[in-house]
Amino acid sequence: MSDDIDLDDIERRMKGANEALKSEFAGLRTGRASTSLLDPVMVDVYGSNMPLNQVGTVSVPEPRMLSVQVWDKANASAVEKAIRNAGLGLNPMLDGQLVRIPIPELNEERRRELAKVAAKYAEQARIAVRNVRRDGMDQLKKAEKDKLISEDDHKMYADEIQELTNKYVGDVDTALQTKEAEIMQV
Repeated sequence: MSDDIDLDDIERRMKGANEALKSEFAGLRTGRASTSLLDPVMVDVYGSNMPLNQVGTVSVPEPRMLSVQVWDKANASAVEKAIRNAGLGLNPMLDGQLVRIPIPELNEERRRELAKVAAKYAEQARIAVRNVRRDGMDQLKKAEKDKLISEDDHKMYADEIQELTNKYVGDVDTALQTKEAEIMQV
C-alpha cells in the first residue's frame, strides 16, 4: 500500500462525520427529556461563560422533566436565566438550588419542523462523507499520476473507498430514519 493512500484515515474521517451527526441529533428535542438537550446551554458565572454541566448536575427524574442541581446556590438564578434564554423553548422553575425544567408536549407542526431539521443535519453528514470520498479519489489520481500505484491498484482502492462511502451514507440514512421516528412518536 502506498503512503499516499491511507484507507484507515479515510474511514476515520467518515466515521467522524457520523459521530458529528449523532451529537447534532442528541441536541434535537423529541417529546422525551434527555440530558443532552441542555448541552449547548452556557451559563454566565464567575465572570465567564461556562457549560451548564460544569455548574451543576443535570438529571432526568421523570420522562418529561429535567432537573439541574446547581452546586453553588449563588449561581441558581444564572442557570435558570441561561436555560430560559437558550432558545430551546423551555421554561425552567427555580426551587432553591434545584432548577426544574418541564418538557412541553410537541405539537404536530413542531414535530414536522424538527424532522426537517434532522433531515438537514443528515444531508450535511452525507456531504461530509462524500467530501472525504472525493479527497480520497483525488489522492488516488495523484498517486497514479506520480506512478506510486498502478492502474489496477487505483481501481481496487477506488472500489474500497466507494464501499466505505456507501456504508457510512447508509449509516446516516439509518440514523435519520430512527430520529424521525423518535420525533414523530406521540
